Amino acid sequence: MLRVGVTGGIGSGKSTVSRRLAELGAVVVDADLVAREVMEPGEPTLDAVASRFGPEVLRPDGTLDRAGLASIVFRDPSALADLDAITVPAIARRVAARRRDVARESVSVYDMPLLVERGAWVNEHLTVVVEADVETRVQRLVDQRGLEEGDARRRMAAQATDEQRRAVADVVLPNDGSPDALAGLVDALWRDRLEPWHDNLLAGRRSRRPDHGAVVPPDPRWEARGSRVVAKLAAALSGQRTVTEVSHIGSTAVPGLPAKDVIDVQVGVRELADADAATFHAALRDAGYVCTPDNLADRAKPGSGETVWAKRYWGGCDPGEVVHVHVRQRGSQGWRFALLFPDWLRHVPAERAAYAAEKQRLLALDDRTGVYSEAKEPWFDDAWVRAGEWASRTGWHP
Repeated sequence: MLRVGVTGGIGSGKSTVSRRLAELGAVVVDADLVAREVMEPGEPTLDAVASRFGPEVLRPDGTLDRAGLASIVFRDPSALADLDAITVPAIARRVAARRRDVARESVSVYDMPLLVERGAWVNEHLTVVVEADVETRVQRLVDQRGLEEGDARRRMAAQATDEQRRAVADVVLPNDGSPDALAGLVDALWRDRLEPWHDNLLAGRRSRRPDHGAVVPPDPRWEARGSRVVAKLAAALSGQRTVTEVSHIGSTAVPGLPAKDVIDVQVGVRELADADAATFHAALRDAGYVCTPDNLADRAKPGSGETVWAKRYWGGCDPGEVVHVHVRQRGSQGWRFALLFPDWLRHVPAERAAYAAEKQRLLALDDRTGVYSEAKEPWFDDAWVRAGEWASRTGWHP
C-alpha cells in the first residue's frame, strides 16, 4: 500500500488536495476529523481536556467550545503543549487503526496539518506540501472561516514555516491560483507518479533509470533528496537492532559532480546475515523497497584483502525518484569505501574534477548505463588506492 502524507499551513488548501485525491480513488484519513471524534462527549480525551482547562471550555450541552479552547492555547505555548500531550496520542492511535483497515490495493492518504511539526512525515512514502502566499492564506481564513485577522496570524505562527515544510516535501503544490489549477496539479501527480508507484509496489517492481543518457549535470536538490530518503529509511529500520547507520553515498552525495539521477544509500549492519531476516525484509518492503536477490556483491578492489565484497541490494518503487539501497556489514571494505569515496571527492577538488572528466570521456564512447558502469571500474581501482592514501594522510575514519 502506498502511503501519502498531505500537509500545509492553515488556509493553504491541503483539504482541497485530499478531497481531490479521494475522488481519484485514494482512501483519506483526515487528522482534523479524527481530532474532532476524540473530543466528542463521552470520549476520555474530552474529559481530560476539561479537567486541564476547566469546565468553561465545554458548552452547556457538554460539547467542546472549540473557539474558546483555541483562544486559550494559541496565546499560550505552555497551554498548547498541554493540549498536545492529551490529544496527540489519542489521535495517533485512532489514525493508525484507520490506516491499518485500508485495503492493500488502495492508496492511503493522511491529511495532517502538523505532519512536519510532529515528525510524522518520515512514515509516509511521499510527502505532499500545499503552499500559498501568507496574505492569501490570511484572507481565506478571514473570508471562509470567519476568523479575525489577528487570530489567523497567531494560528499560522504556531505552525511550521514554509521553509521547514519545503525541507521535507517530496512534492510542493502551489495554491495561489484557481481551484481548477490546483485540481490539475493533483490529477497530474496522481497520473504520473502515485498510480504507477502504487502499481510498482503491488507488483514488487522497482523503478529504473534510463539505459541511455542516465548521467545528468549536477542537481543542487540531490543533497536534500538524499537527506529525506535517509530519514525515512532510518525510521523504517529503527526497530532493527542490527542497523548501525544509514548514509547517502555515491556521486549524488558529492556537490557539483555529474551523476546518474539516482539516490544511492548505504545501510550498515552489524552482521550481513541479519539483513536476510524476515523482519528486516518486512521493514524494507513496508518502506517501499524491493529486494534484488541476485545482486549479492560488489566487485572487490585489488589488494583489498577480500575476495568478495558482499552486500544485499534493494531498489525503490517510486517512478519519480530512483533509489538504490546497498546493505553492507559495518567494518567491511565495501562498507568503508562507500563512505570514504564521497568524502574524498568532497575534500579533494582535483580528484572530483578528474572523476567528472572521466565520466564525460566514457559517456562520449558509449552512454549505455551497463557499458558505462563497467568501463568505470579501472578508474575506480586506481581511485581506491588514492582515496586510501588520502584517508591515511588525513586521519579520516568512517
